[in-house]
Amino acid sequence: MNQAQKTVVIVGGVAGGMSAATRLRRHDESMRIIVLEKSGYVSFANCGLPYYLGGVIEERDSLLLQTPESLAQRFELDVRVNSEVLSIDRAAQAIDVKIAAGTETLNYDELILSPGATPFVPPLPGVEQALTLRTVEDVDAIMARTHELPSGASVAVVGGGFVGLEVAENLSHRGFHVSLVEAAPHVMAPLDTEIAALVHRALRDGGVDLYLGEALAEIRQSKIKLASGSEVPADMVILAIGVRPDSRLAAGAGLALSERGGILVDEHMRTSDPHIYAVGDAVEKRDALSGQGVLVALANTANLQGRLVADVIAGRPVAQRPVRGTSILGLFGMTAASVGWNERRLKQEGRDYRAIHTHPSDHAGYYPGASGMSLKLLVDSATDEILGAQGVGESGVDKRIDVIATAMAGGLRASDLAELELAYSPQFGSAKDPVNMLGYINRNIRDGLVQTVQFHELQDELDAGALLVDVRTPGEFTHSPIPGAVNIELDALRERLGELEIDRPIIVHCQVGLRGYLAARILNQHGYQVRNLDGGWKTWNSAQQ
Repeated sequence: MNQAQKTVVIVGGVAGGMSAATRLRRHDESMRIIVLEKSGYVSFANCGLPYYLGGVIEERDSLLLQTPESLAQRFELDVRVNSEVLSIDRAAQAIDVKIAAGTETLNYDELILSPGATPFVPPLPGVEQALTLRTVEDVDAIMARTHELPSGASVAVVGGGFVGLEVAENLSHRGFHVSLVEAAPHVMAPLDTEIAALVHRALRDGGVDLYLGEALAEIRQSKIKLASGSEVPADMVILAIGVRPDSRLAAGAGLALSERGGILVDEHMRTSDPHIYAVGDAVEKRDALSGQGVLVALANTANLQGRLVADVIAGRPVAQRPVRGTSILGLFGMTAASVGWNERRLKQEGRDYRAIHTHPSDHAGYYPGASGMSLKLLVDSATDEILGAQGVGESGVDKRIDVIATAMAGGLRASDLAELELAYSPQFGSAKDPVNMLGYINRNIRDGLVQTVQFHELQDELDAGALLVDVRTPGEFTHSPIPGAVNIELDALRERLGELEIDRPIIVHCQVGLRGYLAARILNQHGYQVRNLDGGWKTWNSAQQ
């Protein structure tokens, strides 16, 4: 070997590690690049594993993106699977690797750690019976177990995050009776309660039994016991409680870790050792809103960091970007997505914000096939900065959240959303796109044209003496009234102003907010103290569920 040849060793493949390896090769043909992967598969679609369980992805081989042989042929990489790194000798710049024949020592000039994350398994009675889903070996074990079970057998999925929900959906499609157990009050932690309620509805409509606010206590034969004492049938148990950074190797080498166990890196992905870098799920990232450390396990971030660390080693002037946690999930024909902070976190951090709820159609209502969605925008009250957004619907949610995520990355303010020039044709959107409408509503609030009240504030306002006026049609009012409301239809409002006390605070509402806004403008200009119920009856009703 040429003594001047630089050796880079990468611990862990899949997203971050393989992105680093292949980009390093594109930068430098002479570099010696070794990839060590503990499992038997170095490049696979881990985000596709739940869909293989459900038969959406029919062929197991479709999950396997590259093999050591294909990577060697195309990129001249030395890829070694079933090779677990046991320890790092930082002084000698060497690692010990467990292989079939024993132990091997490898020297490195630069070391990249991409160990990923490991499923959290709580120390509970019977937990050894449970299965987890992270690797190809995991999906093989779950698939083998499903083949042993009769049709209609009971499966308990513990954890209402992305993996848990995807597993629940796919096993339900396979004909299993699925129960989903979540210790928090609702599934999908990035969402707020009233948005997550729409996900709950989709799960129940899909045949999944929900146990919310319930913690797993024990796994028994053919059932699980919850902390409340309830028992749930379970011929198979899958734990999807969450993941933890796999930072054991870094900790053993004395590298700096965060309080949450993530590997600490600088803007160039260097750890506390200048010759060791780290990328992916094991690394603590920087939150875009607070600048503080945060653990975000997302494939696109891992891929980006892998590319970035290769650029750094190759001498290119790059630095990692902060994260906003943009995420999306498909579930029983419904899409749920989010970016940035939710309302719960804003309250915890003491941020002054305003919330905006809308319920637009994914495209022009007169064009066949339009379906509704629910969007939520969170905005800094003082600076107009976009703090976060959430959406749930059958179609079109993905592009609206992506547009907002792009606007956040570009530093646009919430009011700027009104002026975005977005592609329009009746089958794709509306002349006033749902993202534009969020901008318009925000401007109206910012400029003092309307004041709003949130669903969770309504009862306190009514208890304090406010009058709730439903401006929908009498038919709508009769079908779905909010307790305590009086009905004055929008088109009759001017004629019936005399029925309203000028000194009594008024809250108006309609189905989704638009007619309420029009009513508020009328009443405001006639001297009434008026606010509009944000998101109308639809947001209020979701929260009640």
